[in-house]
Amino acid sequence: MVTARGLHDPHIWETTVKLALAGHPHPLPLTKIGIEEMLSRVWESQPRVIKFPRKHQRGSSSNGLRRQKRDWVIPPINVPENSRGPFPHMLVRIRSDQDKDVGIRYSITGAGADQPPSGIYNIDPISGNMFVTQPLDREERASFHLRAHAVDMNGNQVENPIDLYIYVIDMNDNRPEFQNQVYNGSVAEGSKPGSSVMQVTATDSDDSTTANGMVRYRILSQTPHSPIPNMFTINSETGDIVTVAAGLDREKVSQYTIIVQATDMEGNLNFGLSNTATALISITDINDNPPELTVRTFSGEVPENKVNVVVTNLTVVDRDQPHSPNWNAVYRIVSGDPSGHFTIRTNPITNEGMLTVVKPVDFEMNRAFMLTVVVSNQAHLASGIQSSLQSTAGVTISVQDVNEPPVFPVNPKMIRFEEGVPAGTTLTVFAAQDPDHFIHQSVRYSKLSDPANWLKINRTNGQITTMALLDRESMYVKNNVYEATFLAFDSGSPQASGTGTLQIYLIDVNDNAPVLIPREAQVCERARPNSKINITASDADADPNVGPFVFELPSFPASVRRNWTVSRLSGDYAQMRLRIPYLEAGVYEIPIIVSDSGNPPLSNRSVIRVKVCPCDDNGDCSATGAVAAAGLGTGAIIAILICIIILLSMVLLFVVWMKRREKERQAKPLLIDPEDDVRDNILKYDEEGGGEEDQDYDLSQLQQPESLEHIINKPSGVRRVDERPVIAESQYPVRPSLPHPGDIGDFINDGLRAADNDPTAPPYDSLLVFDYEGSGSTAGSVSSLNSTSSGDQDYDYLNDWGPRFKKLADLYGGGDDD
Repeated sequence: MVTARGLHDPHIWETTVKLALAGHPHPLPLTKIGIEEMLSRVWESQPRVIKFPRKHQRGSSSNGLRRQKRDWVIPPINVPENSRGPFPHMLVRIRSDQDKDVGIRYSITGAGADQPPSGIYNIDPISGNMFVTQPLDREERASFHLRAHAVDMNGNQVENPIDLYIYVIDMNDNRPEFQNQVYNGSVAEGSKPGSSVMQVTATDSDDSTTANGMVRYRILSQTPHSPIPNMFTINSETGDIVTVAAGLDREKVSQYTIIVQATDMEGNLNFGLSNTATALISITDINDNPPELTVRTFSGEVPENKVNVVVTNLTVVDRDQPHSPNWNAVYRIVSGDPSGHFTIRTNPITNEGMLTVVKPVDFEMNRAFMLTVVVSNQAHLASGIQSSLQSTAGVTISVQDVNEPPVFPVNPKMIRFEEGVPAGTTLTVFAAQDPDHFIHQSVRYSKLSDPANWLKINRTNGQITTMALLDRESMYVKNNVYEATFLAFDSGSPQASGTGTLQIYLIDVNDNAPVLIPREAQVCERARPNSKINITASDADADPNVGPFVFELPSFPASVRRNWTVSRLSGDYAQMRLRIPYLEAGVYEIPIIVSDSGNPPLSNRSVIRVKVCPCDDNGDCSATGAVAAAGLGTGAIIAILICIIILLSMVLLFVVWMKRREKERQAKPLLIDPEDDVRDNILKYDEEGGGEEDQDYDLSQLQQPESLEHIINKPSGVRRVDERPVIAESQYPVRPSLPHPGDIGDFINDGLRAADNDPTAPPYDSLLVFDYEGSGSTAGSVSSLNSTSSGDQDYDYLNDWGPRFKKLADLYGGGDDD
């Protein structure tokens, strides 16, 4: 008997299908056609009629209670996916027992019927036959829950609705799909068998609880086949790839390509669907190859006293992964350099060791070095790997001798002397030594820096002698120390030189007298308690040749001590005030003698200029008092005012004279009419006249006349200079080379009269010929003029020709001013 659970379990139906196949008289192979035949048998074996359950009651003899009988369990309806039809295909028939008494109308509701996805199932309302209208896809929807209804012709419910469960039976219609087409994994070289490499995963959209969705994995191929064709295996259920053999060596094979196949139907190649993916397995590097130096002995040479110089490059070979810690070389000097003159830096690109000088070497101390060098990797060697004998090499370094500069043993050198040492005094011998002991060379000296030019040095032995007096108070002395720099150079080729600094500490002597401070002051004319002057002194010397100072008034003139008094406040300060009750306002020069504390002490007679003035109640000088104190009386003030008035009057007179001169210049008649003056004027050439009437001219007047009789017959003495001359050129009067200034005016006036008196003259606006010079002129060619005269010509007469020739006079007559 099939229970309610069994009817709802697809596994039971799968078992039923298998049993049905087992009892078939002609068993079919499990091919696609066989499976469809199997599903057809299962489909046809479905219950054809489903009745609405009825409620049965029976009485109880004891208490009259009525018991309801349990309803029938409606078995599920199983529909295979991807059915080819024909459609619509009948599934079951829904029937009510009351259809004999009344007319029944059947309907179904739920997802797949009247709800989305609607239209998959329908029912004949009269016969109750239920149909599926299209192929189903289990991967889209695996089951449906519908409700069947029965009503009479009036729509009244005849039966209670029943639940219909429809299950879509899965078919193997989906291949396994890998999550990636290419998987990347890695495993270290030298790994033991069983080491995990990577995992591949494929999924199947079919039912994973059936064989249709159960995927199994296997390796189809491995490339390359080194060292054996089957270096890896895969777990058929989980897809884990592991190693199965030893011998992975990155230096031989750095990557393997594995083709993995996934098959459903639990890996059955006859029934299942398959798919493939590629697994790339990279062999990661381990430090299983120690670095090896290419030769056993390296050599190089280096000049002495040079640093940061590469002596030689150490070449190394390492077969591990380039630019990784297993490949990067680390060099060490294990012997031959106790003073640390050398170091080895690794070139990050070539992995070579650059043997470099970091501390200067001295040829006179070491002519050669023998170093022992060891190379290793940044990473430790893998377990079981031993260092190579070729990881150690020797390096021979030769030191080249160069000409070294002389060296001052003590630099800077400090000496102590008292200031005031006279010129010619020998201070010290500042000698340098030549480090080149194996070469005999002479050393010479010269002065490089001597700010005050006080010193000189002996060229051969370096003796320092003074040339002037040493003064501690000089501006070139800082903190009592004077510095000079000297140069020592040898006779080598090329010549080498070194510098040395000489510091002279100058001991102070009392050679500077104190100076009074301040040099000016003011007090009230009447003695008051606060009317006093505080004075002090400055001394360029140093202690003990400075304060305390002694201030005193001289005995001469006697008025100083009679009017003033000085009292000492402290070692460096004193106070001066009036001795008498009243002193007339004015400026007084008070001499004061100031002495320092040197041994022997030095004194200085200083003068302080004191202004005595009337003061207000606050003890401050009033304005009038300040003027009086400045030494200016009433007469002096009046004289100053008179001088200011005279100065202003002179300025006013000068301005008036300049204006009058300008007016005279403008009123002075010119040699020519200002309207005819073309200098610095705007000339209008685009004026066309007053219209048609103004254009009625005889144009023949603008041309060369055919007859010259009217010119020849002119009275003598009347000559036009705007017409072509017809008389012989020689009849022109010859003017002197230096005409009298009056000739220019006569010349212009003659031309003017000739133009005014000539009745045959052309119109005013006619063409005037001024550029005709004639032929054979006695004046000669103007090309003979030369602006670069020798200076014999005197052009001062141009100044007498009036303002029109002032520019020429300035150009030619002003040569002496330049």
